[in-house]
Amino acid sequence: MRHNNKKVTLGRVKAQREALMRNLAESLVLHGAITTTVAKAKALRSVVEPLVTKAKKGTVPDRRNIMKVLYTQQAVNKLIHDIAPKFSDRLGGYTRITKLGARKNDGAPIAKIEFVD
Repeated sequence: MRHNNKKVTLGRVKAQREALMRNLAESLVLHGAITTTVAKAKALRSVVEPLVTKAKKGTVPDRRNIMKVLYTQQAVNKLIHDIAPKFSDRLGGYTRITKLGARKNDGAPIAKIEFVD
């Protein structure tokens, strides 16, 4: 039984799921918005929002924790220097998910996830 198991598996094993979330998180930081499925967007929100909160603090341990998730130094610097200062007065809710309908090929629900302006 799945009682109190809130983890979204996305049909993948742990290593694949973590790599997927890291790739999506880095793409979101570098591009500002990405289009993906609704389930992946909702799972990505729980990865990105704590990163923005850590980037707002900007301490060395927080920077190291961000580097554990994002692959490139370019993404880390953009998150800390460009994105986090925009949310200095905001306590949470840094991302917005907008549903775009169904994908033509397989009918999967598609959404756009972006940082709130």
